[in-house]
Amino acid sequence: MNYKHLHYFWTVARSGGIARAAERLHLTPQTISAQIKLLEEDLGAPLFQPVGRGLELTESGRLALGFADEIFHLGDALRLTLGQHQAQPTLPFRVGITDGVPKAIAYRLLEPAVAGIEGLRLMGREGKLERLLAELALNRLDMVIADRPIPGNINVRGYSHALGASRVALFAGAELAAACVDFPACLNQAPILVPGDDTLVRARLEEWLEKEGLTPRIVGEFDDDALLRAFGQAGQAFFPGLAVLSDEIQRQHGVRMIGEIEAIQAEYYAITGARRLTHPASRKVTDAAHQLLL
Repeated sequence: MNYKHLHYFWTVARSGGIARAAERLHLTPQTISAQIKLLEEDLGAPLFQPVGRGLELTESGRLALGFADEIFHLGDALRLTLGQHQAQPTLPFRVGITDGVPKAIAYRLLEPAVAGIEGLRLMGREGKLERLLAELALNRLDMVIADRPIPGNINVRGYSHALGASRVALFAGAELAAACVDFPACLNQAPILVPGDDTLVRARLEEWLEKEGLTPRIVGEFDDDALLRAFGQAGQAFFPGLAVLSDEIQRQHGVRMIGEIEAIQAEYYAITGARRLTHPASRKVTDAAHQLLL
């Protein structure tokens, strides 16, 4: 395969068209079109199809683009590792963070690796667990930090390393907290913010409320923990947060913790493609987890 042709294809796909790619590559559109045609002949499949005045990737093109992303990502990693760019970090650490992991927890787990390993280049990706596991399987990630182990219905080779857990607490603005003199009974018919339904904490919170016979009014639900906190800061509703972060939540948002829910624990896992944690930053993450979590 001529990798120069592959690079032209990759640039067209990522630039959104041949004209823009030609500007970036300092070539004529005719030259790029001819080179991509040679690549299609070599691969035996069309990579683009005309749509109106533009081009759209075919199914084969989308598949080829995924491989091209990986090839050129590895090329960048090779240059970094061999030190051809001395001014740049030389040890990539590619981490996926699922939507169910609060940003503050992710930061506390990853910060010691950044601070403690010279030349580390941290690359964070957010998304759903299924997509991040697919990236891990393709070696595009070194680790996924998640709020659950690998589900049994996902056929991905990987290993779940328990990092620890934290009890969940409920917080509220000063006025709402002052009115809550009988926790948890004060939650009945009270406004509450909850995490998105893709998180385990949401399911466990609903189970706990049902067991306690409480029916608060859900006035908002958020996949992003930081956004949930921002709305909770307004003081119009109770909202859950991690007990290990209670001091930070109260100080940062000017709210009060009204009580911990001992029956609910948020658990966190480091998922890797290998059984052993071989990346030096991975070990820093587990060390930080042992200091932070239960």
